[in-house]
Amino acid sequence: TARRKGTRMITLILVRHAKSDWGTGQDDHERPLNDRGRRDAPVMARRLAATGVRPARILSSTAVRARTTAQAFAGALGLEVETDEGLYGAPGSRLLATAAASGVTDVLVVAHDPGMTVLAEQLSDGGIGEMPTCAVATFTWDTDDWDVATSVPPARWSVDTPRDVSAD
Repeated sequence: TARRKGTRMITLILVRHAKSDWGTGQDDHERPLNDRGRRDAPVMARRLAATGVRPARILSSTAVRARTTAQAFAGALGLEVETDEGLYGAPGSRLLATAAASGVTDVLVVAHDPGMTVLAEQLSDGGIGEMPTCAVATFTWDTDDWDVATSVPPARWSVDTPRDVSAD
């Protein structure tokens, strides 16, 4: 999304981690991505990069499946991943508060459901009913003040899901 000249905006990108492998017998925090997740994450990352959206920071849950997803986005966007253990299993309110406290106006957060779906549904006024694995929801406010952004609906939002990844 191109910025209007002279207008400062906040952009929040929510990415639910890609599909994970339940068959490993590993602790929930240590579950890796499955084949579909390893395929979807780089494709969705490239699709986001192609939109021109450029976050200044990528914040990720410490869970293996979230960090691996975040790495795909970091590679496509030329950024490093910053992990935050508070994002693991976080409710939507915590996801938004962490983004607001990031110190930047453009931030990508990789985390888990149900927090991702709850926040996306809230910010889209019900327009996003579900955040499937590796879904990317982008929210933009016409302000550079997180205090304002966290108290009013975004001016615009969009969602992209990996349902059509095989077509890419």
